[in-house]
Parts: sequence; C-alpha cells; structure tokens
Amino acid sequence: MRFACLGSGSRGNATVVTAGCTRVLVDCGFSVRETERRLGALGIAPAELTAILVTHEHSDHVGGVGALARRHGIPVWATQGTWSHGALGEVPQARFFNCHTPFAIDDLAVDPFPVPHDAREPSQFVFGDGARRLGILTDSGYITPHIVRQLADCHAVLLECNYDEAMLAAGPYPAALKQRVGGQFGHLSNDQAAALLGEVDTSGLQHVVAAHLSEQNNTPELARAALADALNCEVDWIAVASQGEVLDWRAID
Repeated sequence: MRFACLGSGSRGNATVVTAGCTRVLVDCGFSVRETERRLGALGIAPAELTAILVTHEHSDHVGGVGALARRHGIPVWATQGTWSHGALGEVPQARFFNCHTPFAIDDLAVDPFPVPHDAREPSQFVFGDGARRLGILTDSGYITPHIVRQLADCHAVLLECNYDEAMLAAGPYPAALKQRVGGQFGHLSNDQAAALLGEVDTSGLQHVVAAHLSEQNNTPELARAALADALNCEVDWIAVASQGEVLDWRAID
C-alpha cells in the first residue's frame, strides 16, 4: 500500500491511496485541470482512478469532485449527509457509505469514522490492505476517544496540524473566525495533533505527514517540531503536505 498527497490546505485538498490495482482519490478540492496535472506528476491518469472518496462537503475538499467524476466516469463515495448538501452535483455513479461501517473498494479496505466538524456528516478514514493500515485525519475540532481507537495501530498517518495556538490568537482573522477554527467543530492545532500521537501506539509508524496547515496561522517548522517532540524523533522525519506542491509517494511496507 502507498499514498501521496496532491496538496493540502484551505485552498484545496486531495490524497491518493493505492493497494494492488486499486487507486482511490480522497477528496478533490482542485480544478479538473489542476487535479489532472498533479495526478500526472504521480504517474496516474484520472481514468485509472477506481473511486473518489469524500470526507465532507466543504469546497476545499469537493470543489473538483463532480467535474472530475463526470469527465472520467469515476464513482464517488460519500455519506448520506454529504450527498444531501448538493455540492457534488450529478456524478456517473453515486455510492453511499455509513461512517460507522467498514467497507471495501476492490483491493482496499476502508474503515470510516465520524469526526466533530461543522459539516453535515463528516468522516475520516483508515485504509488497509490486509497487512498495513494508513490513517487520515483532518478537519476535526478535537480528538474523541473513538478517533484514538481508530488510529491506535496505524503504520502511517496523515494528520491535521491546522494552526499554532499562539499564531491563531495573534493573527489577522476576525474573532468569529478564530473561534470557529479553534472551536470544537473546527480544526486541530499542532498541540492537539501531538497529543493524539501521545495516546496511540506509534512503535509501528513508518510515515507521519502533517497536513492541512493554515498559511496564516501555522508554519511547517512549528508543525514538525510539535509532532517530532511527541514522537521523540528527528524533526526532518516528519513530512509536511503543502498547498502548492505534490507530496510524492510514501510506501507502507
């Protein structure tokens, strides 16, 4: 199993996860042209995608989903709540999942789980190939016990580090937006992400990727430092998914 990030941040998110012949795109917040360009950098043609799996309906996660699916005939999976918002539009094949029920997309096992976020029925995922597990967690206001259980024994994690608390407090956002970002239905801070790593077994981790960093309220250096401190590892071992560049393939052995 392996994964790569097309980009992550408030202006667009997309991650590719593969196992065997299965290639799943998690979210698509970029235009079709930009998504095709970034997939090409990873050696993937859009028509090779098995499915698009949607976490929730916010535009930085679904802005390109409908158009990409229609152009290339790709099935789209989402919760009923996400579909009910209408942001995905018409797609060639609409599939539904329950965020409490594991399912499979060909060679890839998908274990969804609910998260506290200001969306209709948001979900995040743990992916497996029968031997290894990849956890993806972004767009969550806080860490629930269920999230801890889901991510307890992953071999790789892509983990939201949206903001540094001091930068958010002193930054340019209006008070209401600061409250939304830092609230229980907003995003995870560096400290919250680090605290999660302190609650799970990290002995088998092969990759940790900090994701969904705010360009106004965080820096890669601060995110790396927080996660490295929690893991007692070198700062450079922590990867960071950026908004503007593709994060290349990470293989989970």
